[in-house]
Amino acid sequence: MKQFLLIYLAPRLVQYVVVIFIGVTVAFFAPRFSPVDPVESMMAKVEGLGMTMDPESVARMKESLKDLYGLGGSLPEQYLAFWKRAVTLDFGPSLTSFPTPVSALVKRSLPWTLGLLATALGISWLLGSFLGGVAGYFESRKWSKFLEAGAMMMYPIPYFISAIAMQILLAYVFPIFPVGGAYPFGTLPEFSLGFVLSILQHAILPGLSLVLIGMGWWFLSMKAMISRVVAEDYVTFAQAGGVSSRKILFSYAMRNAILPQVTSLFMAIGSVFSGAIITEVVFNYPGLGLLLRKAIATGDYSVIMGVIVMSIVAIASAVLILDLIYPLIDPRIRRK
Repeated sequence: MKQFLLIYLAPRLVQYVVVIFIGVTVAFFAPRFSPVDPVESMMAKVEGLGMTMDPESVARMKESLKDLYGLGGSLPEQYLAFWKRAVTLDFGPSLTSFPTPVSALVKRSLPWTLGLLATALGISWLLGSFLGGVAGYFESRKWSKFLEAGAMMMYPIPYFISAIAMQILLAYVFPIFPVGGAYPFGTLPEFSLGFVLSILQHAILPGLSLVLIGMGWWFLSMKAMISRVVAEDYVTFAQAGGVSSRKILFSYAMRNAILPQVTSLFMAIGSVFSGAIITEVVFNYPGLGLLLRKAIATGDYSVIMGVIVMSIVAIASAVLILDLIYPLIDPRIRRK
């Protein structure tokens, strides 16, 4: 147990902290190198509404906005204040939804994104890995080549193209699913079977757009792994010994080929998360992507920072959890 803590767990916890530290630091400095000043942008909006203020009121308002955005004081003071906000998850109130705290908006949107992401990633990984494994073992069959051609066509398509295509085909041309949203407009959220079914119905299209693209990659990578594994000597000996193809496929080939797939799953979380954010904008799905898009459009600096920081923490935490589960899958790590 002590060896596990020192050799396996400790380095990953250190890596987890370092990733969050670098991510939050980049999130702090990146906007400050931007030519856009959120305080001046907000003042321009106030002036655009035809409001007139005396110079003293303008100065006081600028100071209030600087404190609200965390832009008061020197750069080191701003950096320390930003870390305090990040640790406490207190990014102040949203300007467009004042006085609602940013943390409340993010916590309201995060479950929708995580639910969509986890479901789509899990389904695409399981289906892609299974179909890719079967197609790789029987790669000479016509249906295997057909599946491979379909995966190669789907994989390069960007997430937003897939989302728009699904929306046009299955919501406009064939109105099978709702156009967007998470549940019907005007419906009050409640814990009932009808409301849950409504959520599932609205989540099918955005989830399907993510599953189709993700499944293409998992199919191709698993097929390549299986093609290499079936050439190994132990598979050849099993075939010569009369072991059934089903047992060889699931007990020998896929069991060994699935380990690199799990490793790739860790690395794919960030890219699928960005794809989920884009998909949410297309389908008007109430997750972090839609919240971020609205914040950028309205110049809500506090919400932008809150979404970025909490997204970094969420992705890093998901990778850490999967990394800690990995020894349960790979017996070689448990032996070490």
